[in-house]
Amino acid sequence: MKSCPKCMRVFPDDAGFCPADGSALQFASMVPIATGDDPRLGTKLGGRYEIRRVVADGGMGRVYEGIDKQTQTRIAVKVLHADVAKDEVSLERFKREYGISSSLPHDHIVKVLDFQRDPEQGVWLLVMEFLDGEELRFVLKREKMIPPERIIRMLAHVAIGLDEAHARQIVHRDLKPDNLFLCGTREGDVVKILDFGSVKDKNKDAKKLTVLGTTIGSPYYMAPEQAQGLETLDARADVFALAAITYECMTGTVPFTGNNGPSILLSILTKDPEPPSTKSAGAKFPIAPAMDDVMELALAKNPNIRTKSVGELATAVGHAYGLEGDHRAWATMPQAELARLVAEGRARAPAAKPAPLALEAAADPFAAPSMASGPSGTNPMAPPAQAQGYAQPPRGPEVHAPAPAHPYMHGQPALKHAGGHHDEPAMGIPGLDGGSRPPWLIAVAVGLAALVVGVGLAIVFAR
Repeated sequence: MKSCPKCMRVFPDDAGFCPADGSALQFASMVPIATGDDPRLGTKLGGRYEIRRVVADGGMGRVYEGIDKQTQTRIAVKVLHADVAKDEVSLERFKREYGISSSLPHDHIVKVLDFQRDPEQGVWLLVMEFLDGEELRFVLKREKMIPPERIIRMLAHVAIGLDEAHARQIVHRDLKPDNLFLCGTREGDVVKILDFGSVKDKNKDAKKLTVLGTTIGSPYYMAPEQAQGLETLDARADVFALAAITYECMTGTVPFTGNNGPSILLSILTKDPEPPSTKSAGAKFPIAPAMDDVMELALAKNPNIRTKSVGELATAVGHAYGLEGDHRAWATMPQAELARLVAEGRARAPAAKPAPLALEAAADPFAAPSMASGPSGTNPMAPPAQAQGYAQPPRGPEVHAPAPAHPYMHGQPALKHAGGHHDEPAMGIPGLDGGSRPPWLIAVAVGLAALVVGVGLAIVFAR
């Protein structure tokens, strides 16, 4: 292994210069380690992990970059704070993180290598693979919004990692931008999911570490059932969290806001987010109008209505941007190629968006049908729906049919107008099923009523 004499970063033997400061690299054994204020620097923990520099400080422990002297590989070592190590529940969570993470495939989940107590210093350490890149949180702070192709590739990687965990009855329960790590490559980001310490293990023999009714997770991305501490929480809570992250990546803001934790959770339980296509109208990266339906379904408060898996969510987002195939194909596709496909979808978009004729017809149930209207009350000569430079994604033979209304919103039936957004129910004559009768049926009914009255009056006068 080689090391930078200035910043102490570690690199493979074939590396020549430090990308951070341009210094010529030397073999690690030839680079003295400056201890500074941390006495652990330059020491060897667990008899094999050489600590070379401080990477970060967190609430649970301090993270170092080092070298595993047995395997000659770069590692990240998290040394738990003394107060955390004394807490039995916290210590058990780290043990479980090691056990669960080490058993999962590691293409898109950080690899946890070891968890042990150093006998000399008496500290607990969690050893992981070292990742080059940055958390999604830092990207969002710097760039506010990220382009569709980057979102699509990121979601594809997260779906591959999480779907495997969900298949093993493991719910992450703390998905947030801080726990999605983007490793930059020439073809685009390679995403790694971090921190399986807050997981809910739904296997029968799993040890329970959370008291019933306790809320675990980050408020901005927490599903309603998770906010209530319900025991029925399952993989669909991760779907909700990932949808909230996606919404933030597209619009630059989280879907639910508040001044503090309780107010954020109240917003999640009682409010609906603004449709993303209208929230970021005129933004640098236009949002496909079909994304409104994708987000509405993925952020549904009722988990029985919500998108069933993160894989389905990742695929739906790609389709909303006009892509074909599914998330597994996009996961291996270079980001530049995804950008080209998204641009092609935008170029195929028609030039104008038709007026919502369905609302106009509903306003006057007695109005005669227009000669230009088709059987459904829409203009057959009008172009397909389009907004912000995107065509609606291919949905098979029903591509021009209006999207079905979301079954529930705040526990009440909800209807959509022709634009696809949640709105108040259209006014009309209520039918037996709570809908509205078509105008021609009203006219027939009025005519029959008039005929009956006329016949009755004729009989009366005849007497």
